[in-house]
Amino acid sequence: MKVLVTGGVRSGKSFHAESLVVTEPHVTYVAPGPTVEEDSDPDWALRIEAHQERRPSHWTTSETRDLAAAIADGDDALLIDCLGTWLAAQIDELDGWDSVQDEWESLLMDRLEAAATALAKTQRTAVVVTNEVGWGVVPEQRSGRVFRDLLGVVNQRFASECDAVHLVVSGRVLIL
Repeated sequence: MKVLVTGGVRSGKSFHAESLVVTEPHVTYVAPGPTVEEDSDPDWALRIEAHQERRPSHWTTSETRDLAAAIADGDDALLIDCLGTWLAAQIDELDGWDSVQDEWESLLMDRLEAAATALAKTQRTAVVVTNEVGWGVVPEQRSGRVFRDLLGVVNQRFASECDAVHLVVSGRVLIL
């Protein structure tokens, strides 16, 4: 089973994703964004803590930005939360916020392809969480437009390797 869970901020998508693997005997929870130490937002630590407290104690957490390796390594069920934080971390690493997109986008696409290919090849149960963006106002800042457009590409690529896509809106799940 491979499922992409998407939705807006605070829609209930992480809780739903966790419910899909709660009966698995072993789960590796992959956090592919910035660590608490790297993020300057004090609320980030509180959100991470709240997520950790509701997870079963037998789950393992892996903080890594190398999604291809995280997907390929091991045989536990896999929960990746989330592709939006992974994308932001990738753009950070590639200095993409302040440079010309043509200078770094091919490297990003290589990383995306490696991760999606790893997902296609794995026999593990995998649940991948992402954000659904772009349904509202066009962001005023270049960084917002770049992120919105690239996350759409990332989501499409991962969805193409999944058996199902679940859209979570206001805590309600629509299976697409």
